[in-house]
Amino acid sequence: MSKRDFSKIPLVNKQGEKGRFEIDIDGQIAFMEYMISKQNIIYLTHTEVPSCLGGQGVGSALVSKVFEFIEESGMKMAPLCPFVAAYIKRHPEKGEAILALGYSVK
Repeated sequence: MSKRDFSKIPLVNKQGEKGRFEIDIDGQIAFMEYMISKQNIIYLTHTEVPSCLGGQGVGSALVSKVFEFIEESGMKMAPLCPFVAAYIKRHPEKGEAILALGYSVK
C-alpha cells in the first residue's frame, strides 16, 4: 500500500482559549491542541489521530503542517506533546529551528 499524499489538505486553525489545529481526512478529524503564551510561544500539548487513520502518516502530515504555520507566523514552539517531540527527533531539520529558548528534545 503506497503512502497517501496529504500535502493538499488544508490545515484549519480553530482559535480560542485553547486552540486546535485540524485536518480532515475522509471525514475523520486529526487534531493538535495548543496554547499561546503572552511571549508568543505556542505550546503544542496533544495530538490525536483517529484509529482508522493510524499508520498512514496522518500524524506526521499534521505536525509538518503545524510547523509550517509556526514558522510562517514567526512564533517559537514548546513541544509538550510526546508525538511532536518524537517527530522532531526523527526530523530535527524540520523542528529545531522553531524551538523556543530552553526547549530541547535530545
